[in-house]
Amino acid sequence: MLGSERGVVEEWLSEFKALPETQISSYAATLHRKKPLVPALYKVIQDPNNELLEPVCHQLFELYRSSEVRLKRFTLQFLPELIWVYLRLTASRDRQSNGCIEALLLGIYNLEIADKDGNNKVLSFTIPSLSKPSIYHEPSTIGSMALTEGALCQHDLIRVVYSDLHPQRETFTAQNRFEVLSFLMLCYNSAIVYMPASSYQSLCRMGSRLCVSGFPRQHEKCWKEHCGRVVLDPDFLVQLLTGVYYAIYNGQWDLGQEVLEDIIYRAQLELYSQPLLVRN
Repeated sequence: MLGSERGVVEEWLSEFKALPETQISSYAATLHRKKPLVPALYKVIQDPNNELLEPVCHQLFELYRSSEVRLKRFTLQFLPELIWVYLRLTASRDRQSNGCIEALLLGIYNLEIADKDGNNKVLSFTIPSLSKPSIYHEPSTIGSMALTEGALCQHDLIRVVYSDLHPQRETFTAQNRFEVLSFLMLCYNSAIVYMPASSYQSLCRMGSRLCVSGFPRQHEKCWKEHCGRVVLDPDFLVQLLTGVYYAIYNGQWDLGQEVLEDIIYRAQLELYSQPLLVRN
């Protein structure tokens, strides 16, 4: 890591700590202008032995739990890289270097599964009523014209739950690891439209490395990063595919097509029906 990059990260660490509550909103609005910061933070995250990793993870968590949504999105852009480093270190059984990243991932997960009152959230969406016009259709004839606007809005509404209650987690285990990571990818995908191109590239790199590391296909890749085979989960691959499809059609065609082939390669080897169905 270059001295200039280290200086950028250290300045960012000290700057936020000294920030009064009244200036957080204006700080969030100008954070994207710090162009050298994001590449420097990626370098810190990619090096588990970097002494700045722990304070960086701590500050990313502080940003995420703030009330300012732009600060949450700033942290969220690094989620693919954090997941890749975490799983790579887990596969190599290097738990000591993994502690702060593990704590950050669990912290984000525990914040997302509960509302501001501490109650568990049920994630759902409502299918719009056909009684209301849209760019796709004219409303069907309603029996009584005496229906109020409020009644029309509630007519034929269907609530669909897409993520049920999730328990709080204090640590990762082999049993809950991909329950947590799949949920985190769901959170990432829900905000993917706000992510910068560097995050899409990180998502694609993460997908390729996770899917082919430890398999013969790894030798066809130009990257030479050594990593053992990483155990994966079909639900996680489905969430990964969701993000990759968005990246493909938003400026990352070549990288996206490559990771798409790698995901299918891994899904076929593991006989994972869900990602294969999504792909087809």
